[in-house]
Amino acid sequence: MSVTSGTKSESGIGETIRVVINALLIALVIRTFLFQPFNIPSGSMKATLLVGDYLFVSKYSYGYSHYSIPLSPNIFSGRIFGSDPARGDVVVFRLPKDDSTDYIKRVIGLPGDTVQMKEGLLHINGKPVQRERMSDFVGEDPCGSDATARVKRWKETLPNGVSYETLDCVDNGFYDNTIEYKVPPGNFFMMGDNRDNSTDSRVQSAVGYVPSENLVGRAQMIFFSIAEGEQAWQIWRWPTAVRWSRIFSIVR
Repeated sequence: MSVTSGTKSESGIGETIRVVINALLIALVIRTFLFQPFNIPSGSMKATLLVGDYLFVSKYSYGYSHYSIPLSPNIFSGRIFGSDPARGDVVVFRLPKDDSTDYIKRVIGLPGDTVQMKEGLLHINGKPVQRERMSDFVGEDPCGSDATARVKRWKETLPNGVSYETLDCVDNGFYDNTIEYKVPPGNFFMMGDNRDNSTDSRVQSAVGYVPSENLVGRAQMIFFSIAEGEQAWQIWRWPTAVRWSRIFSIVR
């Protein structure tokens, strides 16, 4: 009858512990300095991002603040290796009014810009942004109901040439006509692509201007996507529930 020595068994356990610790440290480094996964729980960025999308956000794109660190300990202020986002970037940030909450929106206004909505048309620094009518969006309702819907869709092109799609649930919606916002130094103006169903910088009492320090990273790639109302852990439903065409698509 063979036996295993206690010393060899303890050595095996110790090696397993070291492997687990090293794996956790590597994961922590990747999450803190390189990429962090997020999922989309609401429709404010439709049709660019859908409820059920899972994406990687690059932490290095704009440098690092204390929000880059797990649990966000307030050990320093400002940004290290900081750089400003470009107009049109899709960005994850900590909500200024509640810095325990992550939001994802598109950068529309840079420090010093003026931003205003007039009859549903975006104006930056007093000039209307180029907008082109596209075929209607048809799919999971971006306006709040559970049904399939048909909604107006536009191609919007910012002054730096970045283009993306926006949705327009209703004409002359609540935030289709706004005051002129003046973006303070060191802050950014964020808007959702689903213009009539997005709580963003237009809502000063809820979001307002977003300080540079609150930026978490830039949305880069969708690595998984499952239909709204489905659960990712229900693997047996993947053949019909997963949006296969969205996997590994770049966020623009």
